[in-house]
Amino acid sequence: MTDDSRARVLRTALALFAERGYHAVSVREIAEQVGLTKTAVLYHFPSKSDIVAALVEPLLADTEALLESVRPLTDLQVRRWTVVEGLLDTWLRHAQLLRMQLHDEALSTDNATYARLRDIALATQEVIAGPGADFAERVRAAQVYAALSDPVVIFADHGATELRAAILAGAQQLLGSPPPRRTAPRSRPAETSHHRPARGRPGAMSSAMVESARRMRDSGNHTVDEIAAELGVSRATVYRHLATSEDGPETSS
Repeated sequence: MTDDSRARVLRTALALFAERGYHAVSVREIAEQVGLTKTAVLYHFPSKSDIVAALVEPLLADTEALLESVRPLTDLQVRRWTVVEGLLDTWLRHAQLLRMQLHDEALSTDNATYARLRDIALATQEVIAGPGADFAERVRAAQVYAALSDPVVIFADHGATELRAAILAGAQQLLGSPPPRRTAPRSRPAETSHHRPARGRPGAMSSAMVESARRMRDSGNHTVDEIAAELGVSRATVYRHLATSEDGPETSS
Protein backbone atom coordinates (compact mmCIF):
# COMPACT_ATOMS: atom_id res chain seq x y z
CA MET A 1 0.00 0.00 0.00
CA THR A 2 1.40 3.39 -0.99
CA ASP A 3 1.27 6.42 1.28
CA ASP A 4 -1.55 7.75 -0.91
CA SER A 5 -3.53 4.54 -0.52
CA ARG A 6 -3.03 4.60 3.24
CA ALA A 7 -4.24 8.20 3.37
CA ARG A 8 -7.30 7.29 1.29
CA VAL A 9 -8.10 4.43 3.67
CA LEU A 10 -7.95 6.82 6.62
CA ARG A 11 -10.03 9.50 4.88
CA THR A 12 -12.67 6.98 3.83
CA ALA A 13 -12.79 5.33 7.24
CA LEU A 14 -13.13 8.69 8.98
CA ALA A 15 -16.03 9.74 6.76
CA LEU A 16 -17.84 6.43 7.25
CA PHE A 17 -17.21 6.24 11.00
CA ALA A 18 -18.37 9.83 11.50
CA GLU A 19 -21.52 9.27 9.46
CA ARG A 20 -22.63 5.86 10.72
CA GLY A 21 -20.44 4.86 13.64
CA TYR A 22 -17.47 2.58 14.19
CA HIS A 23 -19.41 -0.66 14.71
CA ALA A 24 -21.66 -0.17 11.68
CA VAL A 25 -18.76 -0.02 9.22
CA SER A 26 -16.70 -3.04 8.19
CA VAL A 27 -13.12 -3.20 6.96
CA ARG A 28 -14.43 -4.79 3.76
CA GLU A 29 -16.67 -1.78 3.11
CA ILE A 30 -13.77 0.60 3.63
CA ALA A 31 -11.60 -1.45 1.27
CA GLU A 32 -14.28 -1.54 -1.43
CA GLN A 33 -14.80 2.22 -1.33
CA VAL A 34 -11.04 2.83 -1.60
CA GLY A 35 -10.63 0.26 -4.37
CA LEU A 36 -8.40 -2.14 -2.44
CA THR A 37 -8.81 -5.67 -1.18
CA LYS A 38 -9.65 -6.28 2.45
CA THR A 39 -6.36 -8.15 2.78
CA ALA A 40 -4.42 -5.11 1.56
CA VAL A 41 -6.08 -2.89 4.17
CA LEU A 42 -5.53 -5.40 6.97
CA TYR A 43 -1.85 -5.74 6.05
CA HIS A 44 -1.25 -2.17 7.20
CA PHE A 45 -4.14 -1.90 9.68
CA PRO A 46 -4.52 -5.34 11.33
CA SER A 47 -7.87 -4.33 12.84
CA LYS A 48 -10.46 -1.57 12.78
CA SER A 49 -9.14 -0.34 16.11
CA ASP A 50 -5.75 0.21 14.46
CA ILE A 51 -7.44 2.44 11.89
CA VAL A 52 -9.03 4.46 14.70
CA ALA A 53 -5.68 4.69 16.49
CA ALA A 54 -4.08 6.11 13.33
CA LEU A 55 -6.94 8.57 12.89
CA VAL A 56 -6.76 9.86 16.45
CA GLU A 57 -2.96 10.12 16.69
CA PRO A 58 -2.71 13.68 15.21
CA LEU A 59 -5.31 14.94 17.69
CA LEU A 60 -3.52 13.32 20.62
CA ALA A 61 -0.12 14.60 19.52
CA ASP A 62 -1.39 18.16 19.01
CA THR A 63 -3.09 18.20 22.41
CA GLU A 64 -0.12 16.73 24.26
CA ALA A 65 2.17 19.29 22.61
CA LEU A 66 -0.17 22.08 23.71
CA LEU A 67 -0.10 20.91 27.32
CA GLU A 68 3.69 20.72 27.26
CA SER A 69 3.96 24.21 25.77
CA VAL A 70 2.14 25.89 28.68
CA ARG A 71 4.12 24.25 31.46
CA PRO A 72 6.63 27.15 31.79
CA LEU A 73 3.92 29.83 31.93
CA THR A 74 3.70 31.41 35.37
CA ASP A 75 0.70 33.71 34.84
CA LEU A 76 -2.31 31.60 35.85
CA GLN A 77 -4.78 33.39 33.60
CA VAL A 78 -2.50 33.28 30.55
CA ARG A 79 -1.78 29.61 31.18
CA ARG A 80 -5.45 28.76 31.70
CA TRP A 81 -6.75 30.58 28.64
CA THR A 82 -3.92 29.38 26.41
CA VAL A 83 -5.02 25.82 27.19
CA VAL A 84 -8.73 26.60 26.86
CA GLU A 85 -8.37 28.30 23.47
CA GLY A 86 -5.68 25.94 22.20
CA LEU A 87 -7.62 22.83 23.15
CA LEU A 88 -10.81 24.18 21.58
CA ASP A 89 -9.00 25.06 18.34
CA THR A 90 -7.44 21.59 18.22
CA TRP A 91 -10.82 19.93 18.69
CA LEU A 92 -12.47 22.13 16.08
CA ARG A 93 -9.80 21.08 13.57
CA HIS A 94 -10.63 17.45 14.34
CA ALA A 95 -14.42 17.92 14.60
CA GLN A 96 -15.22 15.16 12.11
CA LEU A 97 -13.14 12.71 14.10
CA LEU A 98 -14.82 13.70 17.36
CA ARG A 99 -18.22 13.24 15.76
CA MET A 100 -17.56 9.49 15.96
CA GLN A 101 -18.19 9.80 19.69
CA LEU A 102 -21.86 10.52 19.02
CA HIS A 103 -22.33 6.98 17.76
CA ASP A 104 -20.37 4.60 19.95
CA GLU A 105 -17.46 6.20 21.83
CA ALA A 106 -15.19 4.66 19.20
CA LEU A 107 -12.15 6.76 20.09
CA SER A 108 -11.82 4.85 23.35
CA THR A 109 -11.84 1.33 21.88
CA ASP A 110 -8.03 1.08 22.03
CA ASN A 111 -6.70 0.88 25.59
CA ALA A 112 -3.61 2.98 24.89
CA THR A 113 -5.69 5.66 23.18
CA TYR A 114 -8.15 5.68 26.06
CA ALA A 115 -5.31 6.15 28.55
CA ARG A 116 -3.94 9.12 26.61
CA LEU A 117 -7.39 10.71 26.30
CA ARG A 118 -7.89 10.25 30.05
CA ASP A 119 -4.49 11.76 30.86
CA ILE A 120 -5.18 14.71 28.57
CA ALA A 121 -8.51 15.34 30.29
CA LEU A 122 -6.98 15.23 33.77
CA ALA A 123 -3.97 17.35 32.83
CA THR A 124 -6.16 19.96 31.14
CA GLN A 125 -8.47 20.20 34.13
CA GLU A 126 -5.45 20.61 36.40
CA VAL A 127 -4.24 23.57 34.34
CA ILE A 128 -7.70 25.15 34.28
CA ALA A 129 -8.17 24.71 38.03
CA GLY A 130 -4.75 26.11 38.84
CA PRO A 131 -2.31 25.20 41.61
CA GLY A 132 -3.76 24.68 45.08
CA ALA A 133 -7.33 24.53 43.75
CA ASP A 134 -10.01 23.51 46.24
CA PHE A 135 -12.74 20.97 45.52
CA ALA A 136 -15.19 23.51 44.10
CA GLU A 137 -12.54 24.90 41.75
CA ARG A 138 -11.62 21.41 40.55
CA VAL A 139 -15.28 20.67 39.88
CA ARG A 140 -15.56 23.92 37.93
CA ALA A 141 -12.50 22.96 35.87
CA ALA A 142 -14.15 19.65 34.99
CA GLN A 143 -17.27 21.57 33.95
CA VAL A 144 -15.21 23.86 31.72
CA TYR A 145 -13.54 20.86 30.10
CA ALA A 146 -16.92 19.30 29.33
CA ALA A 147 -18.22 22.66 28.10
CA LEU A 148 -15.34 22.78 25.61
CA SER A 149 -15.56 19.22 24.33
CA ASP A 150 -19.25 18.30 24.29
CA PRO A 151 -20.44 21.13 22.00
CA VAL A 152 -17.72 20.31 19.46
CA VAL A 153 -19.00 16.72 19.35
CA ILE A 154 -22.69 17.63 19.27
CA PHE A 155 -22.39 20.52 16.81
CA ALA A 156 -19.51 19.16 14.71
CA ASP A 157 -21.32 20.05 11.48
CA HIS A 158 -21.89 23.68 12.54
CA GLY A 159 -19.83 26.66 11.39
CA ALA A 160 -16.54 26.63 13.28
CA THR A 161 -16.28 30.40 13.78
CA GLU A 162 -19.71 30.82 15.35
CA LEU A 163 -19.33 27.63 17.36
CA ARG A 164 -15.93 28.70 18.72
CA ALA A 165 -17.29 32.08 19.84
CA ALA A 166 -20.27 30.48 21.59
CA ILE A 167 -18.14 27.89 23.37
CA LEU A 168 -15.61 30.46 24.59
CA ALA A 169 -18.43 32.69 25.83
CA GLY A 170 -19.74 29.78 27.89
CA ALA A 171 -16.29 29.00 29.24
CA GLN A 172 -15.85 32.62 30.26
CA GLN A 173 -19.09 32.50 32.24
CA LEU A 174 -17.99 29.34 34.01
CA LEU A 175 -14.56 30.73 34.84
CA GLY A 176 -15.94 34.10 35.88
CA SER A 177 -13.21 36.05 34.10
CA PRO A 178 -12.38 36.93 30.50
CA PRO A 179 -9.20 35.94 28.69
CA PRO A 180 -6.24 38.25 29.39
CA ARG A 181 -6.34 41.35 27.21
CA ARG A 182 -4.12 40.95 24.18
CA THR A 183 -2.75 43.80 22.16
CA ALA A 184 -2.42 43.61 18.40
CA PRO A 185 0.86 42.01 17.32
CA ARG A 186 3.52 44.66 16.76
CA SER A 187 5.19 44.71 13.36
CA ARG A 188 8.90 44.01 13.37
CA PRO A 189 11.64 45.41 11.18
CA ALA A 190 11.95 43.57 7.89
CA GLU A 191 15.49 42.41 8.63
CA THR A 192 14.39 40.58 11.80
CA SER A 193 11.11 39.19 10.54
CA HIS A 194 10.80 35.42 10.24
CA HIS A 195 7.49 35.53 8.42
CA ARG A 196 7.08 32.98 5.65
CA PRO A 197 4.33 32.56 3.09
CA ALA A 198 1.50 30.39 4.40
CA ARG A 199 1.76 27.99 1.46
CA GLY A 200 3.48 24.78 2.49
CA ARG A 201 3.17 25.49 6.24
CA PRO A 202 6.73 24.35 7.11
CA GLY A 203 6.95 21.82 9.90
CA ALA A 204 10.26 23.07 11.30
CA MET A 205 11.32 26.31 12.93
CA SER A 206 14.79 27.78 13.29
CA SER A 207 16.17 28.53 16.74
CA ALA A 208 15.50 32.23 16.16
CA MET A 209 11.90 31.51 15.24
CA VAL A 210 11.45 29.36 18.34
CA GLU A 211 12.88 32.15 20.50
CA SER A 212 10.50 34.66 18.90
CA ALA A 213 7.56 32.33 19.45
CA ARG A 214 8.54 31.83 23.07
CA ARG A 215 8.78 35.57 23.70
CA MET A 216 5.38 36.20 22.12
CA ARG A 217 3.82 33.37 24.12
CA ASP A 218 5.32 34.49 27.42
CA SER A 219 4.15 38.07 26.90
CA GLY A 220 0.53 36.93 27.05
CA ASN A 221 -0.26 39.36 24.21
CA HIS A 222 -0.48 36.84 21.38
CA THR A 223 -2.67 33.84 20.71
CA VAL A 224 -1.12 30.69 19.25
CA ASP A 225 -2.96 31.50 16.00
CA GLU A 226 -1.25 34.91 15.90
CA ILE A 227 2.16 33.40 16.60
CA ALA A 228 1.67 30.77 13.89
CA ALA A 229 0.50 33.38 11.36
CA GLU A 230 3.41 35.68 12.18
CA LEU A 231 5.96 32.90 11.70
CA GLY A 232 4.21 31.25 8.75
CA VAL A 233 3.84 27.82 10.37
CA SER A 234 0.96 25.74 11.67
CA ARG A 235 -0.38 25.85 15.23
CA ALA A 236 0.75 22.27 15.78
CA THR A 237 4.28 23.25 14.74
CA VAL A 238 4.28 26.11 17.27
CA TYR A 239 3.04 23.80 20.03
CA ARG A 240 5.62 21.14 19.19
CA HIS A 241 8.61 23.44 18.99
CA LEU A 242 7.73 25.39 22.12
CA ALA A 243 7.43 22.14 24.04
CA THR A 244 10.76 20.91 22.65
CA SER A 245 12.52 24.20 23.36
CA GLU A 246 11.89 23.80 27.08
CA ASP A 247 14.00 20.64 27.05
CA GLY A 248 16.91 21.94 24.97
CA PRO A 249 17.93 24.03 21.98
CA GLU A 250 15.84 23.60 18.87
CA THR A 251 17.42 23.54 15.45
CA SER A 252 15.86 23.74 12.05
CA SER A 253 15.62 20.72 9.82
